[in-house]
This record gives sequence, structure tokens and C-alpha cells, in this order.
Amino acid sequence: MPLLLLSLDDTLLDRAGAFRAWAADLLGRIGAPEYDLDWLLDVDADGMTSAWDVAEAVRERYGLRIAAIDLVEELRGAIINRVRFDPLTACALAIAEDSGWVPVVVTNGETRQQEEKLRKTGLDRYLADWVISEEAGVRKPNPRIFAIAAERARMRLGGAWMIGDSPEADIGGAAGAGIRSVWLHRGRRWSERRYAPTRTAEGVIAAIAQVMASR
Repeated sequence: MPLLLLSLDDTLLDRAGAFRAWAADLLGRIGAPEYDLDWLLDVDADGMTSAWDVAEAVRERYGLRIAAIDLVEELRGAIINRVRFDPLTACALAIAEDSGWVPVVVTNGETRQQEEKLRKTGLDRYLADWVISEEAGVRKPNPRIFAIAAERARMRLGGAWMIGDSPEADIGGAAGAGIRSVWLHRGRRWSERRYAPTRTAEGVIAAIAQVMASR
């Protein structure tokens, strides 16, 4: 039974869409120009920037008196409330599991935030397990986090595939762990020369199909 490792944000769940919706709403509430949305998306960097740093950047740019902790809690709550799990992705995971694949999420982030996404969207019901960097004590692209995922599933890492959208964390991490990978390009071009994905796909459903066809 092969191991199917998957990233969470912007792979299984549309975190970017949830953040964009919150950011547009925030800018409207504080009277900021619409074109500042691009600035805020750059600050967030697809979730690579901590919520605290995003909050401080917003407070400084617009001179807001709201406490940083309140803005952080608003951002975290908005992401959880807005993020959605596509039923078609659920079907793809179910088909993969029926075919013998063992799906395990490997994600960077805070344990409470990431687990709440998993449970509130119902994604947890389609997974054998998950590994979150905060509780694991190691972050992608460190190969150790992929080894922990295999240990959690009581499987060998050899023969596993990793699906994710981050060139460094997901594809670089998979290369470091010696496993194959599918990169979700999201309209981007691959530019890294030190390593490359085994396959490339537009979205997670197509990626899962490619992995299943590899057997």
C-alpha cells in the first residue's frame, strides 16, 4: 500500500481564496483603495508570512488602532470560516484510498489552526493521518517531517508521492526525502534548478490521477 502525502493549504484547501476574500473585505471596511489588495497578498505570501507579521504590516500601513492580537484572531477566524473543501477533491481522495493509497497530510503551520481546518471542512474523514509542523517540531522542507508522516501511517517512506504547491517546502522537501512529487503550478512556471518535480499538474485532482496512474 503506497503512501500519498499531500500539502494542506492551496493543495487540498483553497487558503489563498479565503485570504483574498478576507483581505478584500478588510480593505473595504477601512476605506483602503482596491489596488492595495495586491500589496496585502504580497505581504501574506501565500501564508508563508506569520499572521502576526501580516497584522503588524496592516496596522502600520493604515495607522489602525486595533490591537494586533484582535487582527490576528480576526484573520485566523476568517480563514477557517471561509476555506472550503471541494467535494470533487473528496471523491478523488476516496478513489485513491479505495485503490490502496494511504493519504496523509503534511503541513507547516500552527496545530490548532490547521487541525480546525481539517475538522471543520470534513477533510479529516478522508485522511489516514496528518502531521503539522508545530506539533512535530520540524517544518517542510526538512526531510524528517516526511519520515514522521510515514511513521504515523506505519509505512515505509520509499515508494511515496508528495503533492503540493510550494516549490521549496513540498517539492524541495520531497527531493530531500528521496520521494517522487507532483507540483501544483497554479499558473506559475518552474524556475528552481536544484531540483524538479516528477510531474506537474494544474490542481490536486489531476495530481492524484497522475499518481494513481504511476502504479
